[in-house]
Amino acid sequence: MRLDAQLRAFFSARYHQIPAEQRAVMERAADELAASGQANHAVGPGDKAPRFTLPSALGNPVALDDLLAEGPVVLTFYRGAWCPYCNIALRALQEQHPEITARGAKLVAVSPQIADESLSLKEKHALAFDVLSDVGSDTARRYGVAFDLPDELAALYASFGFDLQHVNGGHPRTLPLPATYVIDREGIVRWAFVDPDYTKRAEPTDILAVLDTVG
Repeated sequence: MRLDAQLRAFFSARYHQIPAEQRAVMERAADELAASGQANHAVGPGDKAPRFTLPSALGNPVALDDLLAEGPVVLTFYRGAWCPYCNIALRALQEQHPEITARGAKLVAVSPQIADESLSLKEKHALAFDVLSDVGSDTARRYGVAFDLPDELAALYASFGFDLQHVNGGHPRTLPLPATYVIDREGIVRWAFVDPDYTKRAEPTDILAVLDTVG
């Protein structure tokens, strides 16, 4: 099943279980983020990919330049292990990980979570690729995909039991838009998926199609 179908199925099953007043808070925040036009100003195709060095789940530094020395890079930003849509998307990427590596590419996922949370997620889903900690979201900001939760949505997430103060290392309000990039060996973004809607993610088969065109 395609990833978008999995995400839609989860949304359909989950949406009406959420009380109407809570759905209204989420919908207002989603509408405001979409209206901001932020996704249109994020790093995109033809741009030079901002460089970064971030710790892996095991605390080892991972630098974009080192990854690019081995081939193209698939870079995906996700909100955190608390986000079910992120988990579905990461599992879908794991399923296609052999196909990604067969094309000579490296896959890395980045979230604002601390390393302990990233390690738990990596182990839970048996991920074969690195999950990196962008605590404070400095890298997400350089890619133009970091945004701050509005007050009422932050309060709602807290009521759901999402302890973002802890898992994001003291930065509870800042999250990344769903974003995935294919970066060629010269460090140029060849393809980008950036969407303000957290229920939507890059389709892994689209990523593979782009990698087939990237040397």
